[in-house]
Amino acid sequence: MNTKIKTIITGSTGMVGEGVLFECLQHPDVESVLVINRRPCGVTHPKLKEIILNNFFDLLAVESGLTGYNACFFCAGVTSMGMKEPEYTKITYDLTLNFAQTLSNLNPDMTFCYVSGAGTNSSEKGRMMWARVKGKTENDLMKLQFKNVFAFRPAFMKAIEGQKNLPRFYKFIQFPYPVLHKLFPQYFGTLSDVGLAMINCTISGAGKRVLEAKDIAELAKGTSILRDNM
Repeated sequence: MNTKIKTIITGSTGMVGEGVLFECLQHPDVESVLVINRRPCGVTHPKLKEIILNNFFDLLAVESGLTGYNACFFCAGVTSMGMKEPEYTKITYDLTLNFAQTLSNLNPDMTFCYVSGAGTNSSEKGRMMWARVKGKTENDLMKLQFKNVFAFRPAFMKAIEGQKNLPRFYKFIQFPYPVLHKLFPQYFGTLSDVGLAMINCTISGAGKRVLEAKDIAELAKGTSILRDNM
C-alpha cells in the first residue's frame, strides 16, 4: 500500500476504542488519526487530532473535517443492559448508519471497520435482542459504498498497558487471562490484536467480511484468511 493510513476512530473514551487508538499511534503505517468523541480522550500525540461532538446524528458542522481519510475504526457502542429494543436500536443501529453513510459519501475509498461482538446474529433473528440489532447493523453497513466493510466480533479482550478506560470488573479477569486464553483461544484475545487486524485489513484486505476472534488473531499476525466469504 503506497498511501499511509489516515483513520477516523470513534469510541476512544471507551475500552475498545482506547486500545485501538494506542495501537494506531505507535504503528508506522498509520500517518494520522482523528478521534471523534463526546468528551476529550485525554491523549496527546503528533499524529492525533480530536473533534468533540455532542450529537452524532448531526454531522453537518464537522463534515469538512471528515474528508481525506481512508479508514474508519468504529469502536463506539453501549451495553444493552437495561435498554428496550427501540432505545438500543437508535444508539447502535441508527447512530452508526448515520455516521457511516456520511463517511461513505465523503470518502468512498474508505475501509470501514465496525466493532460488533461475539454472538452477533447475521440473520437478524433469534432471542437475543442485542444480537439481532448488531446483525442488522453489520448487514446494512455492508450495503454502503465503501471500498471495504469489515465486522469485527471480538469476545473478551486483554487491554493494552497504560489503558485507563476499563470496566471495574476487568481487573478480576486480567490475572487469569493467560490460562483462559490457552484453554479457550476462540473467546480470549487482545485489544492489540484488534487494532493490528484493523490496520492490516485496511492495508491488504481480508477474505472474510465478518471476523470472529480467531480471524482477528490471524489478521493481527499478518496471516492470510481464506477467501471463503467473498
